[in-house]
Amino acid sequence: MQTLTILGATGSIGQSTLAVIERHPERFKVYALTAHSNYKLVCKQAVACHAQHVVISDERLLKEAREYAKHIQFTGQLHFGTDALHSVAQASDVTTVMAAIVGGAGLLPTLAAVNAGKKVLLANKESLVMSGELFVQAANQSNATILPIDSEHNAIFQCLPHNFMYGDLANSGIRKILLTGSGGPFLHTDIADFSRLTPAQACAHPNWAMGQKISIDSATMMNKGLEFIEARWLFGLANDDIDIVLHPQSTIHSMVQYTDGSVLAQMGNPDMRTPIAHALAYPERIESGVPALDFSQLADFTFTTPCNQRYPNLYLALAAAKAGQSACTALNAANEIAVDGFLKGHIAFTDIARVNEHCLETHHSYVLDSIDTVLDCDKQARVIAHSTVQGLL
Repeated sequence: MQTLTILGATGSIGQSTLAVIERHPERFKVYALTAHSNYKLVCKQAVACHAQHVVISDERLLKEAREYAKHIQFTGQLHFGTDALHSVAQASDVTTVMAAIVGGAGLLPTLAAVNAGKKVLLANKESLVMSGELFVQAANQSNATILPIDSEHNAIFQCLPHNFMYGDLANSGIRKILLTGSGGPFLHTDIADFSRLTPAQACAHPNWAMGQKISIDSATMMNKGLEFIEARWLFGLANDDIDIVLHPQSTIHSMVQYTDGSVLAQMGNPDMRTPIAHALAYPERIESGVPALDFSQLADFTFTTPCNQRYPNLYLALAAAKAGQSACTALNAANEIAVDGFLKGHIAFTDIARVNEHCLETHHSYVLDSIDTVLDCDKQARVIAHSTVQGLL
């Protein structure tokens, strides 16, 4: 029996996690659920799964949340603020933490789980993008288990040899890691029309059902750039160890190419319940609720290389990976501000890359040797990005 805290329970990953858990009450129970502001949904979820604790990180909602929890007869404990997030992430009763808070806000509670030596199901890629080496060091020191939830990284994990040693591709007979991406909703859109694209269009992913932030990142392919950085730290890779391949059908989730000419690919329907179920039960396999792949319905597989004119944000992320950790941290922060500006209608779709590029151009790389320096770098980049967005209004 695993006891879980789900950080970010009201998002798409959190909801999918609860859907998988519901199928296996004999294997999993929920200790705590967290949300930033959606207190109604998280309280309903807690009642349904019998969670003992609910955390609302936005303390301004204390009165409304308490009244609503009482109204729907939630009998557990209600907590508020970021300190409470850390508490439920590292609680002694908890064996497993689903880290699914979107963006930089997920870094500290995820690290709290890592430092407590938990089994961490990592859906918050920003934790590794922002803190990289510090995150890996913390996991090694605490003996935490890190299992990837992003479909691409989970696919790579499944295709690696069972005895793979971190960072040792040569002795595992591996030539390349092939990180796939769909290309998003604008794979065939005329680039001349990009400046007129709307948030609704950008969020309409052809294959995946995701939240707004990750949907926009998928449309710009910044998401693939962040996943490139995440893969480096998850598996101990160099930049040249990874190739990015566009695969619009989103059926092959990533591949590992071996020196003998073999390529192992993990395939499945585009549904996050598959990697969630894999990580929850690893090394066993459990039912996820995802329909089996019907090969009679697969028309074709296509693969291409992403174009830098169509996806400048992807290439900015690759440049940040070469520049070093602080550049990755700064770019992630700038992108969060830029995407928020686009979603609010303040800037154009093409301005996201302009904000991110300006942030990288003004950033001077330096060593991030503590979480405080990581947070400081993040804060500085957000100030620059805010200013840049204001300048584009």
